[in-house]
Amino acid sequence: MENYHRGQGASRLARYAALPLLCAAPLAFGLNASVEGVNDDVKANIEAYLENLEGDEYTETRLKGEVKRRSGEAMRVYGYYEPEITVTVAGKEAKKKAVSVAIKPGERVSIETLAITLEGDAKDDPPFRKAVDDFPLKEGDPLLHAPWDKLRGQLSGTALERGYFDWRFAQRRMEVRPYKQSARLYLDFDSGPRYRFGDVVISGSHIEPARLEAMRTFDTGEPYLARSIAEYNQRLAETGWFRSVMVRPRFDSIQELALASSEGTQNWWDRAAIARQQSGPQDGESDQQEQAPRLERDALSSAMRLYRQENTQLPVDVVVEPADRHQFEVGVGYATDVGPRLRFGWNQPWINRYGHSLDHDLYISAPEQRFSGTYNVPLEDPLRDSYRLQYGIKNLDDGDTQSLEGTVELARRWQFDNDWVQSVYVRTTYEDFTQGGESEKVWIYYPGIQWTRTRTRQQRFPTWGDRQQLSIEYSDTAWGSDAQFLRLTGDTEWIRMLGDKNRFVGGISVGAIETDDFSKIPPSLRFFAGGDNSVRGYSYESLSPRNAKGKLRGGQQMLTASAEYQRNVTGDWWAAAFVDTGDAFDNWGPDGLQTGAGLGVRWISPVGPIRLDVAHPFDDDDNDWRLHFSIGPEF
Repeated sequence: MENYHRGQGASRLARYAALPLLCAAPLAFGLNASVEGVNDDVKANIEAYLENLEGDEYTETRLKGEVKRRSGEAMRVYGYYEPEITVTVAGKEAKKKAVSVAIKPGERVSIETLAITLEGDAKDDPPFRKAVDDFPLKEGDPLLHAPWDKLRGQLSGTALERGYFDWRFAQRRMEVRPYKQSARLYLDFDSGPRYRFGDVVISGSHIEPARLEAMRTFDTGEPYLARSIAEYNQRLAETGWFRSVMVRPRFDSIQELALASSEGTQNWWDRAAIARQQSGPQDGESDQQEQAPRLERDALSSAMRLYRQENTQLPVDVVVEPADRHQFEVGVGYATDVGPRLRFGWNQPWINRYGHSLDHDLYISAPEQRFSGTYNVPLEDPLRDSYRLQYGIKNLDDGDTQSLEGTVELARRWQFDNDWVQSVYVRTTYEDFTQGGESEKVWIYYPGIQWTRTRTRQQRFPTWGDRQQLSIEYSDTAWGSDAQFLRLTGDTEWIRMLGDKNRFVGGISVGAIETDDFSKIPPSLRFFAGGDNSVRGYSYESLSPRNAKGKLRGGQQMLTASAEYQRNVTGDWWAAAFVDTGDAFDNWGPDGLQTGAGLGVRWISPVGPIRLDVAHPFDDDDNDWRLHFSIGPEF
């Protein structure tokens, strides 16, 4: 540590000592160049080639030569090989030096011969055929270098992605005859055989291997596809069972050389092939293994011609590290609806070798305290199918509502390919409550079904997203429940962007309960509106029908809607304008919905958006303005 600090101090001293030299050094000025005589694309390319040319670094003669050279290179990629370039330099001082480039492009080189062939298994593989068929140039067209270079990269990249690890260019040649204004292009791509997935070898797992095998996105013997490897890696990571996950095909040495020598690609399958070398020596290994060996392209091509695997099955290695068995989370927050709030979470992502998990959550605020838990039993597809046992107890004391509630729920959950999640459940609830001065104790047993879907892009501050939810619940005294009812709820929210600075957020929520005895319905199932996430301008759950004493008793129906426009002001700061409307009521078609509108500020903090709103209620004469504050994304 002493040597480190001494070296750091010396480095700082050297930087300070160099400041006078830096101040005395002449400033470098970019070249002021004007280009005439060529069209927009060619002209823009020449200007790009000249952009970093510093006029003060050259004499006038050398500057003219360098401008001609760079301009000629810029024109060749568009097929102009024999232009006449006249360069005029004006101004002697670097700061005032300007260059005029007058160009007579001459005749353009055209394609005389175009020969592109595919060999090996790739000749019948649709992505390769499409790449060749979509090549935009044909014989007689002006020569363009960009599509030719793109095709070469596309073929080699597709080969690595689709398991052609013995690929090579048997011929790759561009012959240009400027004096004849002609070019001959030859490309012979030999893919070799396509490799297939071999056996999967799992190491480091504390979960039954069969559970991990069932999550595979490919079968043994199936043609190799890099996307399948990535999807399998992602699925294993999403289970929460592991601290780290690495899924990669097991390459032989010559294949690793092929990947390491590819044309500058940085795709994950390239990195996977040399991850061992880049991550440093492992236990028992020497530092000499740290860097992957490199071959020149010609040497590699020769090696690939000699090396043809008879066995084209690639084993897949899955290396995982167990996640911590006990994970704790503490959160402190504030919202105008409930004031200060504290949350403590205790999560067990795995409690046995079958991947069962257990989560507990304690939430404390002034009006509400609750403790809940979820025991999850994953089935054959752990990410999509599971049984869940949920239980909890909640105490609520908020104005006209006092409630002590205990709930147990058993649910079966499915997640479909279209991102919809379906849950079928049976719930038992005991609630001892007083609502609006009317007290009751009820046991209710009811089944239900729920469909939900949430989609977002960018979790911290979504630029696109939507959320839908629909649930149906039914209770009947025929099976011992104290209340008979049919309850439906549904809501939708969406986020959309217009350009980079305009963000729109909107949503609609509806609810209804049909019952013969509303007094038996506990507050947790009645409807209320108002608050930070409902109708702003009104206090939390202050909108509902009132009883003869003027106290809130909750509604049998509910409807709310919101529309908000946000505009980026600067950096992570956004301004917002919004209007909310809604109410809870006893009969559809209320006399008038309660409406609030206002302005707000959004700050995208490292922990998520912080929202501050000032809202005016149009239908409440007692309150002119109300402040709303909350933390976190809209959904």
